[in-house]
Amino acid sequence: MPKETFWHMVTHFFYDITHFDSSFFTTIKDLLFKPGFLSKEYMKGRRASYLHPIKMYVFTSAIFFLLFFSFFVSTKDFTASKKLNAKERAVYISIIREQLQKDTASFFLKEKLLLLEDSSRIVTSTDMRGIDITKVSNKNNEGLNISFGSTYKTVEEYDSVQKTLPPSKRDGWLGRRFTKIGIDIDRKFREDPDNAARQLADSILHRLPYMLLISLPFFALILKLVYMRRKSFYYADHGVFTIHLYVFSFLMLLLVFCFDKLGNVVPSKLQTILIVLSFLTMVFYLYRAMHVFYGQSWWKTFLKFFIVALVSLIMMIALFVMMAIFSAATL
Repeated sequence: MPKETFWHMVTHFFYDITHFDSSFFTTIKDLLFKPGFLSKEYMKGRRASYLHPIKMYVFTSAIFFLLFFSFFVSTKDFTASKKLNAKERAVYISIIREQLQKDTASFFLKEKLLLLEDSSRIVTSTDMRGIDITKVSNKNNEGLNISFGSTYKTVEEYDSVQKTLPPSKRDGWLGRRFTKIGIDIDRKFREDPDNAARQLADSILHRLPYMLLISLPFFALILKLVYMRRKSFYYADHGVFTIHLYVFSFLMLLLVFCFDKLGNVVPSKLQTILIVLSFLTMVFYLYRAMHVFYGQSWWKTFLKFFIVALVSLIMMIALFVMMAIFSAATL
């Protein structure tokens, strides 16, 4: 039996894992350079030479988020040290002085106080780690409190107020639920804002794949409504078009992240130009793909492109807000 080369082993492993063989590369080539063509071919039943859309989405999204979390983003990017302004410094000084009255020998507190009182020094939130901001009075803590709309400090306080109201004035089940969630979120951020922010950023980041997956059928529904007069297009056809669009977006976003990492290699102006061109390419790709797949005139396609882009943007913002609230509630 002849020996296998290293390259043959690697490619054989890749094919065994993905089961994609040559259809993968044919599909990627047509996806990248022929907007809308792949979806049209699938709709016509010419599927043997191409990778199944769902299999391609699963593979591409898995690669995208693997690289995304491994090389391009970290929760540290969202929780970097923030420079304290004059009001925040004054709050911390008040807190430390209050704590020093109880622990006059604390070298740690004295060191932090000296740092804060030196106006020539820049102080960040990281420098103040270890200072318990919950021990300061409510008046001084207003500058650092992160509020999610709740005016109550505890669930017990809220329940007590509700009991004093007549039944017709009390909050309904949904209102009580959201109020209690807001109280819980406020409490977590008051007790340890840095840690809560890190946990929130991490939770949101790791839910992005789910958000995109949930948004996919909604985007297909938007297309279905915009092209509702085109009876020859079924919801599944819009779904296939959406999957191909999402896969292309994953690939382009990886390219954008790569350009973003070139900050120390290429001039900043060139880096900005490359990133802007990448996003413009995604915009043009959607427009071109809609024109090819749905077969309408350029002007009619442009009008529907604008509607789809606007409604999908609102949809994505709504999904992100709901995901952020859910993430904060489940910290």
